[in-house]
Amino acid sequence: MKNINLIILGLITLFFSVSCGNEETAVKACFTTSVAEANVGDEITFTNCSGNAASYTWDFGDNSSIATDESPKHIYTVAGEYIVKMEAANDKGVNTTSQMIIVAESPISTAENIIIVGAGAAGLAAAKKLEEKGISYQILEATDKLGGRIQKNKNFADFPIDLGAEWIHADKSLLNYLINQPGTEPNVETVLYQPLDVKLVVDNNVSQIPTQEMVDYYADYITEYKFKNTTWFDFINENFTQNVAQNIVYNSKVTSIDYTGDQVVLTTENGTEYQAAKVILTVSVGVLKSNAITFTPSLPAEKIAAIQAVEFLPGFKLFMKFSDQFYPDVIAIGELGGEKSYYDVAYGKDAQDHVLGLLAIGNSTEEYYALANSDSIVSAVIQELDGYFNGQASQYYLGSYIYENWTQQTYTQGTWTSDFESSSDDLNASLDDKVYFAGETYNGYGFTPVQGSYIIRGSVQSAILSGYDVVNEITE
Repeated sequence: MKNINLIILGLITLFFSVSCGNEETAVKACFTTSVAEANVGDEITFTNCSGNAASYTWDFGDNSSIATDESPKHIYTVAGEYIVKMEAANDKGVNTTSQMIIVAESPISTAENIIIVGAGAAGLAAAKKLEEKGISYQILEATDKLGGRIQKNKNFADFPIDLGAEWIHADKSLLNYLINQPGTEPNVETVLYQPLDVKLVVDNNVSQIPTQEMVDYYADYITEYKFKNTTWFDFINENFTQNVAQNIVYNSKVTSIDYTGDQVVLTTENGTEYQAAKVILTVSVGVLKSNAITFTPSLPAEKIAAIQAVEFLPGFKLFMKFSDQFYPDVIAIGELGGEKSYYDVAYGKDAQDHVLGLLAIGNSTEEYYALANSDSIVSAVIQELDGYFNGQASQYYLGSYIYENWTQQTYTQGTWTSDFESSSDDLNASLDDKVYFAGETYNGYGFTPVQGSYIIRGSVQSAILSGYDVVNEITE
């Protein structure tokens, strides 16, 4: 029997050798799937394992557009059983293979409505994920604009300025990861942020940090990038708001959330009531600390304690325009209980305008907040810089500035969480599986490597991923 099998195998091999010509050039269609069963709205990855193929054609069986990517991703919006066909081809011929994908309804009905409170990075990311899953939602935004602490000014200088979040705080490849795009080179120009001309000020004594010390510092520190000709706001706007903006209700400050019944009832400052099966709350820690929202029933004691325990420092950003660059890349001020640094905002941007920024957080803000107004603050800053640079600040100052005080913003009341650790279970916990928290109050990453980068709590990427995670928690 064994010999007969060998003879048959030999004949089959001969047959295919004759019919296909050269076995080495024959096409073999092959693919695997990330899952065999999925829910509506889940993204499925199809990984190509074909041999000798030069092109591919994918039919996902749901009347969607034919794909030609080597290893595409696909989302089914209707439950059912689908036959996925893939055709691999080269100049010698074609070969086809297929697999079945079973798609079930999402655990949360698409007829149920979810309300997101806040149209910042976390809220927009959650909306993007709900949109992909085909789940109904609304976004209630307290202000008249989206973005939260991600804002920009495009008129102050010959390059756009990040008024809020500015640094990527990660390798640039993370930008692709956040929007589920392949590759390590994002579709936006970035600048590696490793300034070498750095001065240190301690007790008003200015010293130059040796270049080699800065090189060694960056070798041991996380890789950081900045956007070159765009901003975080542009990235968020282009990748998250395009398909969700129509669901944002502006000037809708939520003042109370009642989660006693089957439906959560939200009331805004103008008395409008909204109802939802579930709520995703993305407001800042500062807003929660100030008790600007009344909860019924009241927040559990452990939740209140967790919120109050989060460090959320006061702070502002000041941008000043000068006729000449008399300052180094960075001026680091030795401070306890916060941060204070001047920095060349135009670093690496190939700009003609000279803009120096001041970032002041925590204790360093106290002396400035004690002054009468923003003009007084700028005068004090110019005087301080004159002391460091022999009067050059006054000589070159053009009289133009932007003062962005995030502490006095009603809907922010602070800057960001600077904790490298993940947030506590009490901080992350939902309220009766009805009200969920995203943004600074929900971060399961802490200082955790993702796609070769560390996700720092309080960063934009942390907020985005928290929005994704909370939607997954609700729907899965």
